[in-house]
Amino acid sequence: MKLSRHLEPTPQSVYQSVSPDAAARSITESSTPPRRVIIVERRLPHYRVSFFNQLRTLLMREGIELLLLIGHGTPEEGKKNDLGFLDWVIRIPTYYLLGDKLCWQPFGAYAKSADLVIVNHENKLIYNLWLLFFRHPQRLAFWGHGRNMQSQAPNGIKELFKRWTVNKADWWFAYTEMTAELITSNGFPREAITVVQNAADTSAMASLCEMVGDRECARIRKDMRLAEGPVGLYLGSLYREKRLDFLLEAAHRIRLKIPAFQLVIAGAGQEQEGIEAAAAQHSWIRYVGPLYGADKASALMLADVLLNPGAVGLGIQDSFVSGTPMFTTDCGLHGPEISYLNSGRNGVMSADNIDAYTEAVVDILSDPEALDQLRRGTLASGPEYTVENMANRFKQGVLACLSA
Repeated sequence: MKLSRHLEPTPQSVYQSVSPDAAARSITESSTPPRRVIIVERRLPHYRVSFFNQLRTLLMREGIELLLLIGHGTPEEGKKNDLGFLDWVIRIPTYYLLGDKLCWQPFGAYAKSADLVIVNHENKLIYNLWLLFFRHPQRLAFWGHGRNMQSQAPNGIKELFKRWTVNKADWWFAYTEMTAELITSNGFPREAITVVQNAADTSAMASLCEMVGDRECARIRKDMRLAEGPVGLYLGSLYREKRLDFLLEAAHRIRLKIPAFQLVIAGAGQEQEGIEAAAAQHSWIRYVGPLYGADKASALMLADVLLNPGAVGLGIQDSFVSGTPMFTTDCGLHGPEISYLNSGRNGVMSADNIDAYTEAVVDILSDPEALDQLRRGTLASGPEYTVENMANRFKQGVLACLSA
C-alpha cells in the first residue's frame, strides 16, 4: 500500500459563490442598461456547464448580461454522449457542410446588440469569417488554443490560415500561457490577451478522492484482481494520439526492472481491441473499461503513477486532485494544458523515447521519498487550476476588453 495522499490541507479556491438571483436583481435594479456579452459555442459539453454558470453570475455582479448561444454537434459527436444542459442558453441553427468539415452558425441578429462577441478560433466555423470581414461587431474576441496542437501539417494551408486570422480579433482569451505565447508570436499584443487557465470542474472528483481510504483501495485492488506491488494507471480515451503501443512497451520494460509492477488501463475508444488483447495475454495488465465517479476516484487513489506517454489535455487535472503524479513524454501532441506540468515538481515529462520514459518511471517507483515529494507537488497544483479561478480570470478579461 502506498503512502497516504492526505499529506497537507488543500487550500480552498478564493472564488466565493454568489447567488445568480441576487446578481440578476442588481442588473434589473440598475439605472443604466446592462452591457451585453455574447459567447458562441458549436456545442455544449458537460464539462463546460459549471464554468458558464459561474461566469454568468460573476458578470451579473458587474452589471453585464451574458448570452450563451449554443448549436449542436455532428452525428459522430452525438455518439460521445457528453452533452451538458443549461436552461438559460439560446439555441441557434447549426449547419454542417463538406462531410461535417465546415460549420455555419448564423447569429448576426444577436451580435448586433452586443458590446462584445466571443467566438472559438476554429477554421471550420465559417460564420466567424463573416464577422471578421463583413459584419464586425463592436468588439470581437477569440477563445482557443492559437493553433491545432495535433496537426499533421503544422505548416500546411490550414494552419497558415489559422495563424493569419489570429490578429483579426480585438481581444484573446487564451487557454494557457502556452497559448498566449503562440498568439504573441504572430504579432498580437500581449496586453490584449487574457490567460484563463482552462479547467474543468474537479470539485466533485476531489471530494470523492478525499473519501477513499486504505480499505477502499484494498477493495478495488481485489476487485481488479491485482497482486501487491506498484500500480501504473492509464485513464482516458483509447485513440491513436494517446500512443498506447508506446505505453504497453514501456510497461513491459518497467516490469522487467520492477517485477511486481502492474498496469491498469481504463477508458474506451478506437484502440480498445488492442488493449483487450494485451490484457488477455498478460495477467499483470488489467483492462477495466471506462471509469466514472467513485470508481474513478478509487482507481486514482490506488495507483502509484498515472502513465500517459501521448496527448495530455484536461486529464492532467485528475492527477492534481488525486495526488497521483503523471508521467508523459515530450511528444509534441499535447493540448495547451500540458503547460500546467512542471516536470520534477508536479509530474514528469521525459524525452520522447521508450528508454527515457521507462527510466523516469522506474526511478520514481524505486525511490519512496522521491515519489512522496512528487505527490506533494502534484496535490499543491490542484487549487490553482480550478473552474472557479478560470471563471474569475475570464470575467477580468471581459472587463478589460470592454474598457479597452
